[in-house]
Amino acid sequence: MRANRYLRLTVTALLALTWAVLAPWAWAEPPPPPADPPPDVPAIGRAWPVGTRPTVVRGWEPPATVYGRGHRGVDLAAPAGTPVRAVAAGRVSFAGRVAGRGVVSVELTGTDLRTTYEPVIASVQKGDEVEAGEVVGTVDPAGSHCAVTCVHWGLLRGETYLDPLSLLPPWLLHRGPSRLLPVLGVPLPA
Repeated sequence: MRANRYLRLTVTALLALTWAVLAPWAWAEPPPPPADPPPDVPAIGRAWPVGTRPTVVRGWEPPATVYGRGHRGVDLAAPAGTPVRAVAAGRVSFAGRVAGRGVVSVELTGTDLRTTYEPVIASVQKGDEVEAGEVVGTVDPAGSHCAVTCVHWGLLRGETYLDPLSLLPPWLLHRGPSRLLPVLGVPLPA
């Protein structure tokens, strides 16, 4: 009698285990097709937002989900008062304060892209046309989320965050073109 009871319990446990393991595979819907990757970002940048080759304090870390953890831009080291420049030509779509921080947003000409800069004391207004390299404000010492004073530079296509460094062409991103130096002991051509 006891043996039958243990046999029934064992068979029931094995069936439950088999069902738990196999059922999700048997009934699961096929995974959705992979999302189309966003169109490439054109390298239309003609200037760094601050300085000529600023230190990247923190790079772009795309979130796994819309509300997931990540870093939706690039932090560039810059002392307070440093001029902040438009990376590419565009129209200022916002210049004001958000959550106590100064923000400037520029819609880039001929694209569906928008750059953001914060914390910035704006020197432009909504609707102003700006050229690449034109000053849009200065670094605000208050409101920086970095250990050192920095500018958070963002890039969006609609509501999707992208890596702002992808706006910069290789010659600007990697310190300019290569240059040949003279070789010691080799005479110059006449």
